Amino acid sequence: MKYRSYNQFFEVIANPTRMRIIEALHKSPKSVTEICNKTKEEQSKISHNLKILMNCHFLECQKDGKKRIYSLNENTIVPLLKIANNHVSFYCNKKCWMKK
Repeated sequence: MKYRSYNQFFEVIANPTRMRIIEALHKSPKSVTEICNKTKEEQSKISHNLKILMNCHFLECQKDGKKRIYSLNENTIVPLLKIANNHVSFYCNKKCWMKK
């Protein structure tokens, strides 16, 4: 197993800002401005985290004139989110030791 790669992968999604970006893009692609509005974060913080998500191929980007429209990687991240949501819905709301 490639533990270093797994660690990097999970560190990317463990970041609260990056998870908010992923959540913001879950239903539809968005521009940086739309992501900022949805997450209530500053543009510089969102741009920094978008770069990390893009480098790790969590996102895809299409140019629309001067705008960049970001979307989730349909091949890997969207299915992963479905699996994570199933797990969270079944286990974490009932039995998770990390309840707040």
